[in-house]
Amino acid sequence: MFAMRLNSPHTPLEPVDLPDPEPGPGEIRVRIGACGVCRTDLHVVDGDLTHPALPIIPGHEIVGRIDRLGENVTSLHIGQRVGIPWLGHTCGHCYYCTHEEENLCDHPIFTGYTRNGGYATMTVADARYAFPLGEKGEDTDLAPLLCAGLIGWRALSKAGDGRNIGLYGFGAAAHIIAQVLRWQGRHFYAFTRPGDTRTQDFARSLGAVWAGGSDELPPEPLDATMIFAPVGPLVPAALRAVRKGGRVVCAGIHMSEIPAFSYDDLWEEREIVSVANLTRQDGLDFLHLAPEIGIRTQTTRYTLKDANQALDDLRHGRFEGAAVLVP
Repeated sequence: MFAMRLNSPHTPLEPVDLPDPEPGPGEIRVRIGACGVCRTDLHVVDGDLTHPALPIIPGHEIVGRIDRLGENVTSLHIGQRVGIPWLGHTCGHCYYCTHEEENLCDHPIFTGYTRNGGYATMTVADARYAFPLGEKGEDTDLAPLLCAGLIGWRALSKAGDGRNIGLYGFGAAAHIIAQVLRWQGRHFYAFTRPGDTRTQDFARSLGAVWAGGSDELPPEPLDATMIFAPVGPLVPAALRAVRKGGRVVCAGIHMSEIPAFSYDDLWEEREIVSVANLTRQDGLDFLHLAPEIGIRTQTTRYTLKDANQALDDLRHGRFEGAAVLVP
């Protein structure tokens, strides 16, 4: 198989030809049709997430078809289209796994970080963490749902049922969850880099009630905000944007340092919560609803060999929506 492999942080991915992987017991092998490029991949490549299992093939927004089954796999079949997310394996016996909080497992394995991922022509995955996708939609359109969509869905569950929701960092995750909010009959407010009128116009095209810079306040206090950009100073900014009793949800896996802020910004029962990974039930619920919602992902396609360019374009915000690699 062909893959783009990370040998050490802060270096470009290396194109390599490798033996085709074989699935072990409880695993499947998937021929990849598309793999989204997630900001978490950038954190792995840039060394923000430490201790990856080097050398590693990044990528965890994988869509493809099963071409081989390992022993004891009975829930899936050859030729079936599946999606493979960030959380690739859990132990099943720690406190969190036995209390319906497998996203907090003490001994997890992560796709594209501690096991090889989707910047390749094929990959192996735990069959329990492969979601059937059906036949509706193109692989490239579905790929961003496997992380940007799922983490947005989990963040939304933490945000509560308020009507007015702020989205900081209007990229892959935000442009998906914005469509969910509209489908639910809620209002969303988009916060971008100051002066980024292009992304603000993109947010308005998806139905934003208001779009402005992250250094601005919305026209009215919000019920909750979700932060998708890995920028610590957005936390106090988001706290100032929510009403009394409002909630700020930090949805990324990595964030720069949060600066000191006045307790006045937190007082009156405002809350800060974080999101980690996802559960299988999150995946099943969201991917079942996505076709009904009619989510349309905005994607920029790259060939697999151009993965380094895709990562750099993501790093510098050169596209709206999500990047997707096509083998």
